[in-house]
Amino acid sequence: MKHTVRFGLLLVSVLVASLGIIGCNSQTTQTPETTLVQVDDYPLYVMHLYEDYHFDEYLETGRFPGVSLPSNSQINDAIKACSCFSAFDLPGQAIFGRNYDWRSGFPVLLLFTYPSNGYASVSMMDMSLLGSGSDQHKFLGAPYIPVDGMNECGLAVALMAVDKAQPPNDPNKVDVNVLTAIRLMLDKAQSVDEALSLLGEYNIPSIMQHYLIADASGNSAVVEFVDGEMKVICNKHPWQVSTNFVLSRFPESERRAQCPRYDTAYKTLEQTQGRMSHEEAMTLLKNLSGRTIWSLVYDMVNGEIDIVMARNYDQVHYFTLSMRNE
Repeated sequence: MKHTVRFGLLLVSVLVASLGIIGCNSQTTQTPETTLVQVDDYPLYVMHLYEDYHFDEYLETGRFPGVSLPSNSQINDAIKACSCFSAFDLPGQAIFGRNYDWRSGFPVLLLFTYPSNGYASVSMMDMSLLGSGSDQHKFLGAPYIPVDGMNECGLAVALMAVDKAQPPNDPNKVDVNVLTAIRLMLDKAQSVDEALSLLGEYNIPSIMQHYLIADASGNSAVVEFVDGEMKVICNKHPWQVSTNFVLSRFPESERRAQCPRYDTAYKTLEQTQGRMSHEEAMTLLKNLSGRTIWSLVYDMVNGEIDIVMARNYDQVHYFTLSMRNE
């Protein structure tokens, strides 16, 4: 654990330096532009970033000088077993639950971003996707690699691995990374419909993932890439579940037999008809957990974020994102 924490502090120091923030001599750093603090020994860090991360420039070409992003093959290797669900039937709440399951020991970053030309959001970063070492330039990519997140409009997104995918490819469209597509949705979309429209404007090559997207109004969709087409499976109930198989390959009646985690989540949400508190959502994530790095609940109405690291369900970290509906 000591080795892991020291590595995490080095990583954060380099991240802060590469974003133009001077002086990370302890586990808490503050400037007028940025705040950074370690909140869990895993380690989990929290950062508020007000600096421009040049995302609009990236979207023009799919590249930005100085930003080193993981390849899609690296991402496909990393994100192997995850569980997500949306639940909408409790008045005054819209819940998005997420387990991120993978190998342990790497630092995790909860990043709040406040772009001048986009929506404020909160997102989780698996910092192993940026590699090891002390090359400062690669850490400029931190805002570009969310694996899940929620924005101030109440849109939430997460991705999960699948065994096969074939996205469309239009030579007239810009290629974006599978993770930067999440940043695209968080920064630019207010709703599921807007997120789907944005995804259709870009190529996402070599993607072995699918997305669960949900919003505060009760809309939810799983987005998959099959036979060169983008497939969208919208929620028919006040809940939706996604794990690690391609839903569009199977009729709804056969999906529960494809994955025990999917079956457990679906059965629980069917019994409650999507009525689920924060605590009940976290309990469901606990029941679905395996090699879980974090369990996370986004409240898409109230902007609340509950996080548990490394299956330590007795210790929940609570955060809040200011929402536009407040």
